[in-house]
Parts: sequence; C-alpha cells; structure tokens
Amino acid sequence: MAAFSRVGVFLFSASSGGLPSEEITFSKLLKQKGYATALIGKWHLGMNCESRNDFCHHPHSHGFDYFYGLPVTNFRDCKLGQGSVFLKGVQKALVTPTQITGIALVSLAIAQYIGLLKVPLQALGYFLLIITISFVVLTFFFYHFRHLNCFLMRDHQIIQQPLSYENLTQRLTKEAMQFIGRNTDAPFLLVLSYLHVHTALYASENFKGKSKHGLYGDAVEEMDWSVGQVLDVLKKHNLSDKTLVYFTSDQGAHVEEISSAGEVHGGYNGIYKGGKSMNWEGGIRVPGLLRWPGVVQAGAYIDEPTSNMDIFPTIVKLADAQLPSDRIIDGHDLLPLLQGKVTRSKHEFLFHYCNAYLNAVRWHPGNSESVWKVFFFTPNFSPEDSNGCYDSHVCFCHGGFITQHDPPLLFDLSRDPGEKVPLTPETENRFYEILRVVHQAVENHTRSLHAVPNQLSWDNLLWKPWLQLCCSSLFQSCYCDYESGGSPLEVH
Repeated sequence: MAAFSRVGVFLFSASSGGLPSEEITFSKLLKQKGYATALIGKWHLGMNCESRNDFCHHPHSHGFDYFYGLPVTNFRDCKLGQGSVFLKGVQKALVTPTQITGIALVSLAIAQYIGLLKVPLQALGYFLLIITISFVVLTFFFYHFRHLNCFLMRDHQIIQQPLSYENLTQRLTKEAMQFIGRNTDAPFLLVLSYLHVHTALYASENFKGKSKHGLYGDAVEEMDWSVGQVLDVLKKHNLSDKTLVYFTSDQGAHVEEISSAGEVHGGYNGIYKGGKSMNWEGGIRVPGLLRWPGVVQAGAYIDEPTSNMDIFPTIVKLADAQLPSDRIIDGHDLLPLLQGKVTRSKHEFLFHYCNAYLNAVRWHPGNSESVWKVFFFTPNFSPEDSNGCYDSHVCFCHGGFITQHDPPLLFDLSRDPGEKVPLTPETENRFYEILRVVHQAVENHTRSLHAVPNQLSWDNLLWKPWLQLCCSSLFQSCYCDYESGGSPLEVH
C-alpha cells in the first residue's frame, strides 16, 4: 500500500482502508500448513470496510488465529501530557480555510450593508450552520482522539479503551509467552510487534529512570528485557533449536522527535543521514538480527543489501509452503545467505519508494564491491542546515517538499555510507554508464507494476463515525477496562 497524498499511514481506527483481502500473507500460508499463528502488538493495517463489525482488515482476516494489541499505532496523542502529532498539521491546514471563510463572511456583511448584494438570510443561516457543525465535529473528534483511536483489543473484543500504558510491555510479553506455552507441541508463528520505541515513549516502573539515555533508553532497556523473556521461554520448552527468531525494525530513528523539554525521543542514526520517512540511509538501514542455534552460525556478520521483504519467502520456504505464482514476489529466501552457502544477496537492485513515488535505487553489481545509490529527488530539510524536516515533524514526498534532481544524485555507499558527497562525471568516470544501467532497471521494474485500488486515498483515510469501534457508547466516551485486574509479569 502506498499513498499519492501527503499522508501515507492510517491515522484513525475508523478509516475504511486497509490490507486488501486478496493479499496473501505468510500467516495465511503458514496457517494452511497447520501452524498456530498470533499477532501481538501493533497492527496498523486497517480494521473495517463498510460496517463496524465486518472486520475485513482485521488480523483474523489475514491468517492470524489470535490477536492481542492495537488496531492502529502508538501516537503521542495516546498518552496524556505527551503533546500531539496532529495539532501542528491541523493548525496549518485550517489557517487558509479559516481566512477564506472569515473574508467571505465579512465581505458578504459589507455588501449586504451598503446594498451591493442581497443575501437571503436563509442561505447565510445554512452557511453558518455548516461551518458550526464542521467545527463541532472536528472539536469533538480531537478532544476524544485518545478514546476513539487508542485502545487495546483481544481478537474482536475491545478490552481497554482508552489504552493504559501501565505495565503495557509486560502485558504484551506475558501474552507472547503464554501463546508459546500453549503451542509447545505444534508449529507456531508469533509476530511480536512492539510499541517500543515509537512515541509516545513509556516505560514501566521497573525501568523508568534506569537508563543513561532518558526515557528513550528506558524504553529500549525494557524491550531488551522483553526479548530476553521470549528467548527464555523458548529455552524452557526446549524450542530454541527448533525456532527461528528474527528481530528487526521497519525504519531508522525518527530524528525530528524531540520532546517539549528538548529530550531526544526518536533515537539516533549514527553516521547515517536522515531518518524515518526518508530514503537516506538513516531512514532505511535497520538492524536484522537472526537466531537459530545449529542452523545459523552465532556471531556471523553479513554486510549485504537485504530487505524486510525477504521475510516472506524465507518463512514460507521454512514452513514448506508454496509461494503464490500469480504475482511477482520481490523478496528472496535469506537462508542460503545466512548459512554461508552464498556470499552475495540476490538483490542486485533495490527500489526505494517514498509513498507511491520512486525515490531512489540501489545497485550492487555482481562483479564489484561498490554499492551505487541513485536519488531522483530528495526531501527539503527544514531548517535547511539540519538533518530532518523539523518544521513538519516528518519529510513529505512531493510538490514543494522535495527537490528533483536531473541528473540524479549518485553515491557509492561502499566509500561514502554517510551520503555526504554526491559523485559527478568529474569524480566518477562511469557516472553516465551507472545511470544508464539504473534507468534500464527502473524501466523493467515499472513494467512489472499493476494498478490496484488506493487504500490510502483521502476517502479511505478519513474518520467514518459508522466504522468507529466503541466498547460502551460515544456518549460514555467509549470507556471500558477489562485489563486492570490482571497481574503484571514479574521482572527480575
């Protein structure tokens, strides 16, 4: 799924877009092979299509037997006192319409007063009524945002609305451990999608204030503890040698995430440029840690371009399931690379998108150590001398938010991993040859694409009250809590 507009993710639980039913997930394929499947944590791929209980995009509709987690994601707006990711954007978006409306009303009043124009009072009344209703709905929604969008579900049932962050990671960990415990004698797939370390940052009392790196460090340490608990339960049930564990992230650090007190809440990308929502290395170069005693050699280090798209074919092959033959699968089985049977990734080219726009291409020729990277456009940082888009909280992908490059920018990541100095025909004698090969690869790639319904269109993104999940009623502020009675997992 990819957006042509500024917004590239679902912001509301009552949006109608989501992962289409015709998509084949690895959880669907593994379920067909007899695996028990669970998703614990963030889902963020939609919920309902036409009614509040059709659950067309729910994890159950995509191969997961069990779901415990959030239907959307972790927003600052979900945690009291953490500010808002929407407020600045809403304020900017409302400035022009408010000015136009104000000027129109004043102009109509003046024209009416001096007799230049006769405006029917009924028409003016309807206009004011529409403006008032729109303002009331907008105010209601953002005032109740936390209740309407930040809630915890078990399968199809809401069990806590709004979400409480108290012992949340311990609860997610406990659910993961219990799922493994229920399936010690059967094959299982567990996707544990942490809220850490997405803002709003949080940590339980056992970890709060313990790190040298503030709340962000506390959150990282708590997640580290949680991973250890999962590994311990695998060991307890003699499953370590039978289980592939894959730990990764969907993006680099969100460099623009700075708290109101000036504390870094988005992480740090080291030597790499940019961060989340960008295709600079700081946005897309993430860790991939794999553990499978007896199969994957401990301590092995692989410096080859791979992708999270590779998870799909790797897992499907391990489960002895069949990859779908009616579509192009962009990922490749990682196991030959992990076991040292091959030394090169099968990804000669990787195509990096910014929403629906092809932003950059990575080329790793088979006969060279160079890793070429070509940028067709880059985000405009704000302030200009910074390393991100601090004025808008994230960088966007089109219009005045970017700078197009003709010829494209060219880097050799093997010599310049920080993407500091673009190459030129003067500094790289194969400059135009490299661009020609990349343009040919783009043409081949583009021919393989097919148009699909836009799940991230404005119609699919907007909040639809009739799709709103609510465990009580809107008049009761959608409040319930069936979680607080549970005992937290003991921390050692």
